[in-house]
Amino acid sequence: MNVTDMIAQMGGLQSIAKELGVTEAQAKSGAAALVPAIVGGFKKQAQAAPDGMDGLGGLIGKLGGGALLDNVLAPQATDVTKGNDVLGAIFGSKDVSRAVAQNAAAQSGVDASVLKKMLPMLAMVVTGMMAKQGAGAAPSAPSAGLGGMLGGLLGGAAGGGGAALGGLGGIAKMFDADGDGNPLDDIMKLMKR
Repeated sequence: MNVTDMIAQMGGLQSIAKELGVTEAQAKSGAAALVPAIVGGFKKQAQAAPDGMDGLGGLIGKLGGGALLDNVLAPQATDVTKGNDVLGAIFGSKDVSRAVAQNAAAQSGVDASVLKKMLPMLAMVVTGMMAKQGAGAAPSAPSAGLGGMLGGLLGGAAGGGGAALGGLGGIAKMFDADGDGNPLDDIMKLMKR
């Protein structure tokens, strides 16, 4: 099952679509275009952290953990402040977030203004999913759950192509110009042009 299907199965796409006033098909298309960059941002954080996945687990907990997913799934309006905090932690600047939304709009056909609103919500969903996955791992190795999920989402730290991405593989390959398995660095290079 690909990530977008996992998000849909949890009710995330339905919640996002309802809150943004778009169809579920638009939410799914937008999510398929945005999630590779979000996951790429987390992968970059894990690679940069001196303690790798343990550091990433700490960051995810500090950002709000599993409660972020619950916030998006709740019937009341989502407080995207925490989602913007996640984006700040993984992308570093609002300019990167804007570039991600613009690139996703070109790939998905969903208006960039909608994707800019969707991005923090999806960041919350992905962060919450990773936190819950990490919490479900053996107590002696909580980072194993995160590593497994992150590796599965992006095809492994060695840039294992798009096969492990399921339905996101094609979109990730479009963004991943240098073939390193992380589309975020390529989006950032496009911004500098």
